[in-house]
Amino acid sequence: MVVKVFIASQSGSTAIKKKQQDVLGFLEANKIDFKEMDIAANEDNRKWMRENVPGEKRPQNGIPLPPQIFNDELYCGDYDSFFNAKEDHGVYAFLGLAPPPGSKEAHQAAIIQNGEVPESDKGDLENIGENEAEKDQESVHQTIEPEEAAKEEEQPESEDEEEQPVTEEEDEEEPVTEEAEALTEQKQV
Repeated sequence: MVVKVFIASQSGSTAIKKKQQDVLGFLEANKIDFKEMDIAANEDNRKWMRENVPGEKRPQNGIPLPPQIFNDELYCGDYDSFFNAKEDHGVYAFLGLAPPPGSKEAHQAAIIQNGEVPESDKGDLENIGENEAEKDQESVHQTIEPEEAAKEEEQPESEDEEEQPVTEEEDEEEPVTEEAEALTEQKQV
């Protein structure tokens, strides 16, 4: 099984270039075997990609943009799907690959498969419980401080500092013109 990443080597979009680099860089860093399929240099690649992206995964205009990711003939997803899988530590499942032993994803898969936490990780769960208790204590202290700050804000220090309501005219910003900038510079001098 080979992961295929359909890219456009000659793209004018910086967003597409960044997305392609993110996918390829991740695969390289994690030593996942993949094959770049350039749709800009090879018309057959472009046609194959467009024909094999499922209809429900196509954008509104009907033309899928790179990067598009496949595992052999099986469609994995586009960049957004890849990004979500990466954030959830589920890239190997997204790609249809077995996670490497010792990875977070392999650990999560073992928990899901067995329905229980391995003995080696139960100590970690106890520490998590202790950390949660510490966070609860901190949040109690943090909630008191904002209440005191709110009381101080309610009482103005003097009549001059009372807040005046903002009118619609004041709320809208006027565009800065060259004349206004010149006047500002003259006043500062």
